[in-house]
Amino acid sequence: MMQETIAGHEQRIDGVIFDMDGLLLDSESLAMEALVSAGLTVGYDIPMTFCRRMIGVPADGCRTLVREAYGADFPVDAFFAAQEEHLRDFVDAGRLVLKTGVEPLLDYLDEHKIPRAIATSSSRYRTDHHLKLVGLFDRFDAIVTRDDVTRGKPDPEPYLKAAAKLGVEPCLCLALEDSHSGARAAHAAGIRVLVIPDLMEPNDEIRAKAHHVLADLHEALAFIRRTRG
Repeated sequence: MMQETIAGHEQRIDGVIFDMDGLLLDSESLAMEALVSAGLTVGYDIPMTFCRRMIGVPADGCRTLVREAYGADFPVDAFFAAQEEHLRDFVDAGRLVLKTGVEPLLDYLDEHKIPRAIATSSSRYRTDHHLKLVGLFDRFDAIVTRDDVTRGKPDPEPYLKAAAKLGVEPCLCLALEDSHSGARAAHAAGIRVLVIPDLMEPNDEIRAKAHHVLADLHEALAFIRRTRG
């Protein structure tokens, strides 16, 4: 359900920017499972609660979190390489699926010729590979990955770059996010953000930054329909 009723005049929506993992793709749970498995591969029992701290965090930030928690001797490179291998195995086994409501929302944007982009903390290789696997690669006008920016989320650069690629002013864009760092990035870019939680519930800070907190992409589509009249 919506956090609050929609009242008053809404700024028009000329472009929509999506996060990918946990928002379009039901992939965050796979990534977390892969992190736990990678820990065991390199000889560490890493709890899921710690792994969830890495949701939406760029690669460099994840490495910093791991080093701070497990020390300078932790085999960081081997750990993240193992995570990629485990995640690839999960994806190749057919476990990567779309989040509910993705296709109706994209169909609506197609019908009304509303441009859309992706701003993700994943690598270009992983992003393109996963989007092609689920048939979404050709449904976006622009894709900004961690390889395309100097500073990843929660810095606003990914969202500002995505808006620029769409040719839409940030204030006329709408962001869809599941993670705390992503919501911070969109808010810092001056973009309205709908937060649709996946594995992390929004705290008071994120609720304050969110334009609305929604249950799923069906509610996001309903919001866009109402806003456009």
